[in-house]
Amino acid sequence: MKIAFAKPGLPNTGTVVVTATDGGHLTASGQKLDRKANGALDRAIKASRFKGERGRSINVVAPAGTRLDNVVIMGLGKPGDLTAQNAQELGGSVYRQIEKAPGGAAALAVDRVSGAGIGVADMAANLAHGARLRSYRFDKYRTKEKKEDKPTIKTLNVQVEGPERARRIYGPLDKIADGVFFTRDLVSEPANVIYPETLARQAKTLEKLGVKVEVLGPAQMKRLGMGALLGVAQGSANPARLVVLRWNGAGSGARAPAPIAFVGKGVTFDTGGISIKPAANMEDMKWDMGGSGVVIGLVKALAGRKAKVNAVGVVGLVENMPSGTAQRPGDVVTSMSGQTIEVINTDAEGRLVLADALHYCNTRFKPKFIVDLATLTGAIIVSLGNEIAGLFSNNDTLATRLTEAGDSVNERVWRLPLADFYDKQINSDIADMKNVGAGRGAGSITAAQFLQRFVGNTPWAHLDIAGVTWSKKDLPLAAKGGTAFGVRLLNELVAKHYENK
Repeated sequence: MKIAFAKPGLPNTGTVVVTATDGGHLTASGQKLDRKANGALDRAIKASRFKGERGRSINVVAPAGTRLDNVVIMGLGKPGDLTAQNAQELGGSVYRQIEKAPGGAAALAVDRVSGAGIGVADMAANLAHGARLRSYRFDKYRTKEKKEDKPTIKTLNVQVEGPERARRIYGPLDKIADGVFFTRDLVSEPANVIYPETLARQAKTLEKLGVKVEVLGPAQMKRLGMGALLGVAQGSANPARLVVLRWNGAGSGARAPAPIAFVGKGVTFDTGGISIKPAANMEDMKWDMGGSGVVIGLVKALAGRKAKVNAVGVVGLVENMPSGTAQRPGDVVTSMSGQTIEVINTDAEGRLVLADALHYCNTRFKPKFIVDLATLTGAIIVSLGNEIAGLFSNNDTLATRLTEAGDSVNERVWRLPLADFYDKQINSDIADMKNVGAGRGAGSITAAQFLQRFVGNTPWAHLDIAGVTWSKKDLPLAAKGGTAFGVRLLNELVAKHYENK
């Protein structure tokens, strides 16, 4: 869907969206249109239960005195409660009302609102951003979808005083949406399309944005000693890859600042290996590479908006399959760090991939901090459900900043503990550690303790996104399916704390 910005001036035909504040009070454009429609909008408000609540709306079909097909009155709620995030979610609500607009276009009138928490240009840009985010569909394999089920909207014309300023604010948001959509695409593809080689190929497309992309194959990883990552991959016909993405938006060379780093788990399909999963819902394991998808999408967003930061993304890409060559429960592997790992459960494979990716990232780039993302444990869903991601960290400042960034974009995280008594649960009798804890309790925590052993003293945070990577219901800014949870959160973290201003 194309977004365009223009000066106020409602069209004579088609679909128009106007707004109303708490109490059902039409804003300026709505009042003007209501006069033209002989009071039809005001009568519709009074005849309904609509009170201008944020996100609620009513439709007025073919109002008298106009040639319009439809007028949507969207509630803004209390002006003082309007924030950028609220405006984005309102934009998502707008999209749902206009997605089948006749003629493929709709106009959204954005007016100044006295006492609003954000200015009119910011409101217009964030409404547009939310509408674009909500417009995402993954429908490339639908060959027989009924015409009436498909969206018709092609263009949203946002009408606002000072459209040039709104357009400037929207520009970086549009690039963030590009990163979100790229992540959703990668996560949504089936495993016969996205596997380590093809996912690495997709990452290489970021080179056209100025991102430096390196792809390491099995031979290179073997020379580096990545026995943990390669052990997971050895049962698959699709060989592993390690992808390194570098965006040097703050300059390069000897005087360049140390980068910030993001590491992603990229298990492109997870059968569980020899410790095979039950058949029910195993198809969902195509998105076990969600952490890597977020890292790639984040780097795309940073490069797209020319972020003034040096950032590194490292993603370990494997397919976890059972075969005659697959690793067995009880095998011992040696990680790149030199630490040995007894593999108790081959379905606890993501932490093995991350072990080598984290150590490689930390020792090669010596970053200011590392954030890793992984669909790591089902236990985090038991703890937090499908709305909030788990956060573990060895650094209070980084944890606080991640929490605040998540709150500001409504990609919330909740910090869980790390402690020595949890760490002892992964000690092995025959190796330095084992890849699962004792018993079923605290599974997300013992997984995080495992990862912590590979980051040294570098500030580090682990986001367990198993519950939030895929949604089985529509969300304010995403239809059911891949969410790209983490792209907007981490972009906010970077923009607020780590860019050169």
